[in-house]
Amino acid sequence: MIYWRPIPMRDPARPRGALPLAGGAVWFDRVERIARDGARGIVPLSEVPGDRLDVLSAPRPDFAGLAMDRPRIMAILNVTPDSFSDGGQHLAPEAALAMARRAEADGADIIDVGGESTRPGSDPVPVGDEIARAVPVIAAIRAGSSVPVSIDTRKAAVARAALEAGAGVVNDVAALTHDPALAPLLAEAGAPVVLMHHQGPPRTMQHDPQYADVVLDVYDWLAERIAFAESAGIPRARIVVDPGIGFGKTLQHNVSLLRHLSLYHGLGCAVMLGASRKRFIGTLTGTDDPQARMPGSLAVALHGAAQGVQFLRVHDTGETRQALGLHAALGGGTG
Repeated sequence: MIYWRPIPMRDPARPRGALPLAGGAVWFDRVERIARDGARGIVPLSEVPGDRLDVLSAPRPDFAGLAMDRPRIMAILNVTPDSFSDGGQHLAPEAALAMARRAEADGADIIDVGGESTRPGSDPVPVGDEIARAVPVIAAIRAGSSVPVSIDTRKAAVARAALEAGAGVVNDVAALTHDPALAPLLAEAGAPVVLMHHQGPPRTMQHDPQYADVVLDVYDWLAERIAFAESAGIPRARIVVDPGIGFGKTLQHNVSLLRHLSLYHGLGCAVMLGASRKRFIGTLTGTDDPQARMPGSLAVALHGAAQGVQFLRVHDTGETRQALGLHAALGGGTG
């Protein structure tokens, strides 16, 4: 199989014949041709099959009512006692609602509420506990705001309760592999979904993860999950893909995925990057405290924007919004 990775550019001096990457401000006029046998080479657009160029350049449809013409910020709101960065800080409903209001004021485009930590080493949370943590917060957010809300869950019962409370998106770190009832629910409800790559359950996913080629293996796995979702009645237009930074990956796996993010536009979906405050940032910078990793998180977010990513899932909403604004102004795009 041949893979086609567009070489993303943002320079205002855009050559004639360059194409927009996924319809956005980033453009490309060359593509890296990648084969499974390791052969690689940079080729002009004239050597890329037309159907692949169409997929790489076509604008992505609106997602949860949001236009995909610029990077969108998904603000993280964990109502859990044990999330890796902010566990316990927003467990009380009033603290969670206050955090949601701050995120909205700081420029969040969507707020992602999660009642189960899926950090490495974590244990599953009973469905009832997850609903009790997340659903009242979703209802409270929606009662006083028009900002879209997503539910970060792997479970159909939690998703159903969250959708009934006003959530508009399901963000599934298991990509419809955990609960067989989730895909039919999403198809019936017409709800958009985020499909994230992972390798193994949260408790053991960091126990020596292995890939033949992490970049291509993740691509193929996501392509299979998209095909599964479509077969279940979820159209591609309602799917966002996430390569799953830190979910069953070593430091080098994460770095390789980040270097090749533009490849995933070839899946024909909007792309999400969720790298905020993660361990690899601490490893590369010598920063043990996750809450001190904001500068590194901003660097990764800007890298994602330069790769044409449509969604950035972050803890530091205001700082990310400011960084994106400058990034867009200097590059001639929108932020």
